[in-house]
Amino acid sequence: MKTGLTINIGKLKLKNPVMVASGTFGYAEEFRDFMDLRKLGAVVTKTITLNPRKGNLPPRTCETPAGMLNSIGLENPGLEAFINEKLPILRKIGIPIIVSIASEDTPEEFIELTRHLEKIKEVAAIELNISCPNIKSPQSTVQSRQKSRGPWTVDRRQMISQDPKATYEVVKSVRKVTNKTLITKLSPNVTDITEIALAAKAAGSDCIALVNTITGMCVDIETRRPKIAAATGGLSGPAIRPVAIRMIWEAYQKVKIPIIGMGGIIDTLSALEFFIAGATAISIGTGNFINPKVSVEIIEGIKKYLVKNKIKDIKELVGSLKE
Repeated sequence: MKTGLTINIGKLKLKNPVMVASGTFGYAEEFRDFMDLRKLGAVVTKTITLNPRKGNLPPRTCETPAGMLNSIGLENPGLEAFINEKLPILRKIGIPIIVSIASEDTPEEFIELTRHLEKIKEVAAIELNISCPNIKSPQSTVQSRQKSRGPWTVDRRQMISQDPKATYEVVKSVRKVTNKTLITKLSPNVTDITEIALAAKAAGSDCIALVNTITGMCVDIETRRPKIAAATGGLSGPAIRPVAIRMIWEAYQKVKIPIIGMGGIIDTLSALEFFIAGATAISIGTGNFINPKVSVEIIEGIKKYLVKNKIKDIKELVGSLKE
């Protein structure tokens, strides 16, 4: 039995719905010795900013029960180095490249980054990372009117993705300067995920990505200090999967645009939960650290599941939860 795995997200057509999450796969070259990268549906790059970032001080990661806490701080080489050094390597793979972007200072940086990427045909889509909890500079906040030229009015202590109005304004501003598929990555650190998701859709986002990490903390009982230098960080891995699935299911009920599901996917069984809850595609994160081949193994696992259950197309599985 032949099964269909192709999916569409905006203008982006993927041969299968499995991609790798930003920040967990580098710029793909780190994994080329472990797997055939061409088998992936797409690769999402490590988040880039306009200027190079050294990231947060070490220690920046620690293990947790069924998960991992990290506070990398968006370490990256900056836009220019990405275009000159990383993009040529990504081009050679031959699969869609989704570039994740973030702002260090004011939200206008999202617009400037997008303007540059809009000119590069090999960039298939742009992911707006408005939900990173691991950076202390104003990147993860919306600035006051005094510093920003845009209508950014949310409290500086909030991430953009924690405020529906700020989310709307940033996505809308970026939408005006690009015709590429636009993906908005949202935070689970909110009371109502549907409120933020609806704002992103209304502003013109083609897709939402759920979920980024959950803010957490670990303490060393001997030193009585946080286990990571930044004190708090982003919790990922299987521990957050039930939260991610719940939020995807909630968003699927109200937001009629594709959802990329992520958060604790480590094998085929966990991946299938996301599709059934409402995800059109999935992105593998922490699972890459456990098993570098996990993404291609999941692709094969999905095929076998569809055949076994006589499902002709992956789209039939999306949102098929029975209540």
